[in-house]
Amino acid sequence: MAKKRILIVLSEYGYWGEELIGPLETFDKAGYEVTFATPTGKRPVALPPSYDPEYIDPPLGKSVTTGEIADKVKALEASDRLDNPLDISSWLPDRPYRSRPDFLRAFEAYHTRRDHVKAQIGERYDALLIVGGSGPIVDLANNWRVHDLILAFRDLGLVVAAECYGVACLAFAREMDDRVSIIKNKHVTGHCIEYDYKDGTGFMGTDFVIGPPPYPLEYILRDATAPNGAYHGNFGHETSVIVDFPFVTGRSTPDSYLTGQKVVEVLEHGLRQWGFNAG
Repeated sequence: MAKKRILIVLSEYGYWGEELIGPLETFDKAGYEVTFATPTGKRPVALPPSYDPEYIDPPLGKSVTTGEIADKVKALEASDRLDNPLDISSWLPDRPYRSRPDFLRAFEAYHTRRDHVKAQIGERYDALLIVGGSGPIVDLANNWRVHDLILAFRDLGLVVAAECYGVACLAFAREMDDRVSIIKNKHVTGHCIEYDYKDGTGFMGTDFVIGPPPYPLEYILRDATAPNGAYHGNFGHETSVIVDFPFVTGRSTPDSYLTGQKVVEVLEHGLRQWGFNAG
């Protein structure tokens, strides 16, 4: 059996350490080949609070990072494994403005390049994972190239996984003609409103200060999955991971390892739905 190949997309503005460590350790253990990618090819950097066991998460009122996880994040950051990630901006075309005088030709070239990239994806990868943290809010959620990457995996019937605020990318991924979210009528989880920071709280990111999120992800996911899908926050439960093929979504940091495990179960055992009542 051929080795499974995973493409992991990370923000250049900071990823949450455990949300990479959990799936990555799981994929490594399964013997998968992993490739990393960022929006412009810069090396991703972990958010400082995500490897600080003393940092108290304001909504939860406790540390969400153990000493063991902090050490693993620091070790990964000190290694060369995240060096030279794939440059998404050089790989995928940008959607042209309609105001361009040569829009028709540019639009044709855009679709030609997209088809070429889709063929490459089908040859190179089996699954996509978008890692969470506050960084994706800045450079992944409304990144059209990232949207087209997601659409390619979805169109090919490959696994599309996302964690925390990375799930916003799924809600916003849409074709230009119908503009319907690809998670319409699907079941997903993601950062619930009870976990969101409020005004006056926050932490230093890699290049910015994050406080209250600029959008409530839960509300976006509720709207995007309507009318026949649903958002599942599972507030009050320690973990929340939803599988509704081809999507695997994890709510937040405690769900990182489980998200990776469910991706493996989809790839190895054909899991199609998990974590909600399909009724």
